[in-house]
Order: sequence, then C-alpha cells, then structure tokens
Amino acid sequence: MWLHLLVLLIVIFLYRWYRYRLTLQNLSDKYVLITGCDSGFGNQLAKQLDRCGLRVLATCLTEKGAEDLKKETSNRLQTVILDIGNSQSVSSVAKWVSNTISDQGLWGLVNNAGTGMPGAPNEWLSKDDFARVVNVNLLGSIDVTLNLLPLIRKSKGRIVNVSSIVGRVTICGGGYCISKFGMEAFSDSLRRELRSFGVNVSIVEPGYFKTGLNDMQYMKNTLKKIWRNVDPEIHNSYGEKYFNDYVADMEKSFLSFCSTDLTQVADCMEHALTAVHPKTRYSAGWDAKFFFIPLSYVPTVVADYLLTRTAPIPAR
Repeated sequence: MWLHLLVLLIVIFLYRWYRYRLTLQNLSDKYVLITGCDSGFGNQLAKQLDRCGLRVLATCLTEKGAEDLKKETSNRLQTVILDIGNSQSVSSVAKWVSNTISDQGLWGLVNNAGTGMPGAPNEWLSKDDFARVVNVNLLGSIDVTLNLLPLIRKSKGRIVNVSSIVGRVTICGGGYCISKFGMEAFSDSLRRELRSFGVNVSIVEPGYFKTGLNDMQYMKNTLKKIWRNVDPEIHNSYGEKYFNDYVADMEKSFLSFCSTDLTQVADCMEHALTAVHPKTRYSAGWDAKFFFIPLSYVPTVVADYLLTRTAPIPAR
C-alpha cells in the first residue's frame, strides 16, 4: 500500500512539474504593463521580460528611475511616469497605454508598485498614516486595474498582483499588512469574476527581500520621526527602552531573513505571464515557503506565541 502511495505521489509531482514547465510561444508582440519599475521587483521583471522579447510598458515614479531603466534595456521597452496614488495620473497613463497598444489589447498587468512606510505599532500612528499606505498599495492598484481591465479582457490576458507573506500573517502595525490582506481579497474576487472571460489572475507572495521599500536606514529614520511625535502619554507608557528594542528587533529580523536575490520574485511574475498554466499563488523566498506561509495555517495561539515571544515589553 505504501509503495502504491509513493508511486502516486511521484506521478503527481512529475505531472505538476511538466505542466508548469509549459510556456506560451510567440509572445514577442504582447504588451505587459508593470507598475513600480524604479527599483526592486518591478525593475528586475522589466529587464527580464525585455530580454525575453516582450513589449514592456514600465511605469516609474521618478524621471531618474525611468532614465536608468532605459539605459539597461532595449528600445522595445517604453517608460511612463505614474503615481498610482493619484487617480488623475492613473487615468492619464491608461489613455497612454490604450493609444500605445492600439487595438491589440494588453496581455499582462503587474501590480507591483507600493510603499512600506509609515509603519510602527498602531497606537503610534494616525489615520492619515494608515491611509497613505493603503491608498498606494491597495486602492492605487485597484484603480490601475479597473482602468485597464477592458484592454486585458480584450486579449484574454493576465493580471499579477504582488501581495506579501504579511497578506497571510500580520507581523507589524500600520497600513502595510492591511493593504496586503486587502490585495489578497481583491485578487480572489477578481480571479473568480474574470475566469469566464479567459483572464488569469495570480498572486505573488514574497518573503523578506532587500528592496527600496525596506531600506533599513530609511525605516529607522522614519521610526525615529514617528516616535518623536507621539503623544507624551504614549511615549511614557511604552518607554524609550521599548522603542530601542523595537528597532533592534526589526533590524534583527531583516538580517535573519532578508534576501538580495530579487530574481526569485521576478521569476514567479514571469511564469505567471508566460506559462501555459499559471499558478494561482506563488511564494518566493525560503522564509515564505517554510516559515511564514506554514505559520498562517497553525492555530492562532501558536502563531501569536512564535511572533511575540521575543517582542519588546512596554514600560507599563
């Protein structure tokens, strides 16, 4: 019996391995729009897809980011400035995309652009701090998607939404985890709604990676600014030691888990855009695969213990 079960598992593994290795042909005339290409995952993906021969429409937040990307890619790649937190900017870029691709349709949309700060214990933040992150990471991506959906439906294309392991397990306060949980929900509803149109929707859930979002010095400076501006009562309740331990704990976590190999995430995105059978969910990074995602399935009391056992203790 055990031998039969082992053989069955091997057959299933080989079938899945073969199925996911199949890639689409003749993609050189397909257009893919990627948000957030100044640096990080979007920048890496834009270069990879350009090398594969796809027609990349890369959105950047800054002129410098756009110019730097052009220097490292072919003349097929086109850039445009986009602030996804600004609806007028999103609408303008959607019109530019429509004019650029003409009647062809948009094969792929990668919602990658995002921001991580301000992030801190919830009580240290204001409503505007939460809104600033959610407006970019979630509502901005929704805005881009809704504006481009007719073009994606036309080509029966692909949508790739970049979530995170914190879209499964909350590890910090602020709007970042909230926005990623929201991205998971948006992706699920979108996938079910668009299935009958032949549109595939995939979610990529990276673990800790070194990108512009989590530059340690920037994060520490932002936390210091937040801490200086909290209400005196909050300041006294948590205490200076709590703040110092919180920063040290955050830095230790990044040093333990953070990877600099952005191709792990870009490869997942590329597969979602070019595979015959794209996956619904992709996890990127060993920490995501073997710690955070399994952690999302254990009883809450176990997850709470593992995530808080070394947490700093407030003064009172």
